[in-house]
Amino acid sequence: MSEDKKPSVLLVEDEENLHEALKLNLELEGYEVTSAFDGAAALRTLQNEYFDLIILDIMLPEVDGISITETVRISNNEVPILILSARNSSADRVLGLKKGADDYLTKPFNLEELLLRVHKLINKNKKLQERSSIGDTYSFGSNTIDFKAQEASSRSGEKIQLSKKETMLLKLLIENKNEVVPREKILQAVWGYNVYPTTRTIDNFILNFRKYFEEDSRNPRYFHSVRGVGYKYSE
Repeated sequence: MSEDKKPSVLLVEDEENLHEALKLNLELEGYEVTSAFDGAAALRTLQNEYFDLIILDIMLPEVDGISITETVRISNNEVPILILSARNSSADRVLGLKKGADDYLTKPFNLEELLLRVHKLINKNKKLQERSSIGDTYSFGSNTIDFKAQEASSRSGEKIQLSKKETMLLKLLIENKNEVVPREKILQAVWGYNVYPTTRTIDNFILNFRKYFEEDSRNPRYFHSVRGVGYKYSE
């Protein structure tokens, strides 16, 4: 992901005047804003794109903000969520946070405060994604990967030339050892797409890794697909 890429925000708000005002201000702050005016549209957009933040109104046509938050978290998507609500009761606030929202602002809100919270959430998420990096080489079983040289040696001692994307994907999976990495995160980090190609793209890479590194590619020990969620490297 290049440094100069604008952080992307999904803005889900059905009140048009407020939506336009927020969109304009976010764009002035340097964010790339995608709009959705109802819950169903928001969920469709989230299936196909990666975002650095979701700003979400609770009272929405079709699917409400709490249900969207729940759906996003169930699909193991860690994107930060900032909820906007006209309801000021602490029960609503608690419910929003319980379902997985990261922050909660009640209307009417101070625009400067909203922008500060947006900035904070995006930065916090960025730091979490820049996980502790592994070194230039990594060994597991009888395999060794040299990330710098983009090559590996397999258990049989065979030298394997790795493509840049294979190297990046191996590094990402190994850095998140024993954790499922959601496919959205992989496609964003390795392919740099904001809009994704098919999951099969990653599946083919995982199949290659099994061929290179597994003793029995049908019963993988290291490289796993977690259906509907993502991929995992484990030892």
